[in-house]
Amino acid sequence: MANDQSANNNILKDTKGWISYRSEIKVLDCTIRDGGLMNDHKFNNAFIKQVYTTCVDAGVDYMELGYKADKKIFAPGQYGAWKFSNEDDIRKIVGENDTPLKLTVMADAERTDYHTDILPKSESVIDMIRVATYIHQIPTAVEIIKDAHDKGYETTVNLMAISAIQERELDAGLEVLSKTPVGTIYLVDSFGALYQEQVQFLIKKYLGYAKPEGIQVGIHTHNNQQLAYANTLTALIEGANMLDATIDGMGRGAGNCPLELLLGFLHNPKFHLRPVLECLENHVRPMQESLRWGFEVPYMITGQLNQHPRSAMKFLSSEDRNKYVQFYDSIMQEE
Repeated sequence: MANDQSANNNILKDTKGWISYRSEIKVLDCTIRDGGLMNDHKFNNAFIKQVYTTCVDAGVDYMELGYKADKKIFAPGQYGAWKFSNEDDIRKIVGENDTPLKLTVMADAERTDYHTDILPKSESVIDMIRVATYIHQIPTAVEIIKDAHDKGYETTVNLMAISAIQERELDAGLEVLSKTPVGTIYLVDSFGALYQEQVQFLIKKYLGYAKPEGIQVGIHTHNNQQLAYANTLTALIEGANMLDATIDGMGRGAGNCPLELLLGFLHNPKFHLRPVLECLENHVRPMQESLRWGFEVPYMITGQLNQHPRSAMKFLSSEDRNKYVQFYDSIMQEE
């Protein structure tokens, strides 16, 4: 009997993780920001409002509205409003945002006039500033993090193109970032090149720097090899608490981890799937024909070769878009 009880206890211990939930886990919807990379952020207000309402009804924790791009670098006439996410435009959608949903925007290092365009938190309905940086831009990213923190915002730093960073440089970068007041350090698989074992290794590395400083770790994935969802779950299991996703996986090129898949997996009863499916069916999927995000063989090839998907995006906009061997040969000749 004692052995039977011990066996039962072990079963309960093993199953507790997948029938319960971790309250620390937060879901961030970046449909508008990442999806906007496919149409120069020219979404109309009705669509933005629909995604906002969906996130509120679905119990999503954060919604990313767009970028805080420097108008001296990006001409406003060439981009939609959500490349700049001005306070007045945001308030047209959310008012005072009297909801549990927190709002966030992205500030690219060296492409954001953060002194001017990021207002003090007391003057904004934005809750969090997400700083995106490549490894060589970290000094600028640190300044933006400090500025946003001092202005009263939550902050994250999204270290991009992680699969192209040498480990010694990564260690140095994480050491610097872990000494800032940032709230979350994100692992970003920009090229959709990572596999499960790499995600496991990297999340453990990130946590090694972040956790002692009281900093969370997040994950942002791309679907070049149809691993965005799987890699997000791997990161979650290893201890990442901030999880990015988009409705129907909408995002640049191959897209991102689908929000509907992620919410369907999480067991926290605060999340609700039906509003996401309704928005997907009525508002997001009808855009797929014109914006053309999602898995394609050329994206798979650039993912496997650990390359930026820009060459695949250009190829898929040409008349030869189905000549996969031609694309493969052209890429291999450049290697």
